[in-house]
Amino acid sequence: MSNTVLLVLILAVGIGALVFVVFLVGRVLKEKEGPRAVRDISKKIRVGASAFLRREFQMLAVFTLVMVVILLLFIPPRPMTAVAYLFGTVAAAAAAFIGLNIGTRANGRTATAATHSWDRAMKIAYSAGAVMGFSVVGLGLLGLTALVLILNDYHVTLSFAFGASAVALFLRVGGGIFTKSADVGADLVGKVEIGIPEDDARNPAVIADNVGDNVGDIAGGPWNIVALSPGGGRYSCLDNRSFDCASETR
Repeated sequence: MSNTVLLVLILAVGIGALVFVVFLVGRVLKEKEGPRAVRDISKKIRVGASAFLRREFQMLAVFTLVMVVILLLFIPPRPMTAVAYLFGTVAAAAAAFIGLNIGTRANGRTATAATHSWDRAMKIAYSAGAVMGFSVVGLGLLGLTALVLILNDYHVTLSFAFGASAVALFLRVGGGIFTKSADVGADLVGKVEIGIPEDDARNPAVIADNVGDNVGDIAGGPWNIVALSPGGGRYSCLDNRSFDCASETR
């Protein structure tokens, strides 16, 4: 099989993954949001997560600009390494936005469905989780394949993973620190000072805790797996003829 045919097949798989994402999004959003109390809490978490993500992206933009300049000046092949890094950052950020948006919308729908059917609740939860998973796969494959087709240089695929890992670092670590701070604050103020139960929605810190959980686990986790784990190395060398994938796998 020629390289061109293989690249076209990979491109088709990436597009297919994104088409499946559209199907999953429709499947989740058609479910009922639940009573007003559930909708209110879910909206607060969604708004908080969106604000958190927006702030993270502002900081990430500065970091990305600095990294792109460094790659442009010092890391060959120039400027393709910098372009690949930017591709990876954009792909990871897009997947994070899609996954977090649907994940926070699925929270209330899952809770509402669970009051009637565990089976239905699990389907909603798995569909929402799969949105992030297939977004990572689809955008990752499209980004890598586009780089190879446009730049015709297989070395830069590792820069794509580097860009994706930067987004994962910001979201995973930032979300983790945020949620731990909110968790401790919720326990101290809610349980110790006021005497209300843990995870009581009347405690604003509980909402902040859930915001951090959603950002870190939904938006940051999947790209960690792709870009930072040993499996990420195999993912990056998918289109890389010069990288010894067989030895990396061993």
